Amino acid sequence: MDMVEIGAKIGIYFIPFLFALCFHEFAHGWMAKKRGDNTAEMMGRLTMNPVAHMDMIGTLVLPIVSILFASPIFFGWAKPVPVNSRNLKNPRIDMFWIAIAGPLSNVLLAFVGAIVIAVVAKYFLAASYASGVIEILKTFIVTNLFLAFFNILPLHPLDGGKVLARFLPAQLNYKLEQNEHITSMVLMALVLTGTLKILSVPVIWSYNHLVTLALGGFGI
Repeated sequence: MDMVEIGAKIGIYFIPFLFALCFHEFAHGWMAKKRGDNTAEMMGRLTMNPVAHMDMIGTLVLPIVSILFASPIFFGWAKPVPVNSRNLKNPRIDMFWIAIAGPLSNVLLAFVGAIVIAVVAKYFLAASYASGVIEILKTFIVTNLFLAFFNILPLHPLDGGKVLARFLPAQLNYKLEQNEHITSMVLMALVLTGTLKILSVPVIWSYNHLVTLALGGFGI
């Protein structure tokens, strides 16, 4: 793989991933502010600037390695957005919405990508750039779906762990949070053993249906 091909892959895959990840973190901070806590804004995290959210392993190393080696799974993470639960009126419910805002933001971006595909396919399909734009948008959709499904896994420190907390007894959730380092190791083991490639099943299923609907113009 020459440098031109590496650069092209980084541009096509990593930049959409970085945008999706920043939007994901921005959504956490935005929802936290809506629920009464502006800690993220005060600490400069209510922004789309990737530098503010960047985690060396989750934002750079793993995604780029996944891209260069054509890994069947593609995921990543950023530094957690700071939330002060003491500023929330109902921490149990508010934390649920703050947590789920991240994955939902990626689902939203996937739908936006599909809508743009529908517009391009309906009105600009004859243009020379149409096929290239559609392929980039397809990558954007699948990237966002991977981020959504990965982060909704019911394990701390992922968003899914905090979403699950809404439905668990407070004492049980407290124990899970206190042992977050254990579930983090479990998560890393799933990553290193390739077990998380199972995420490709719901991702590809969702992707295929979404793109099919988009190319069909959503029935319009």
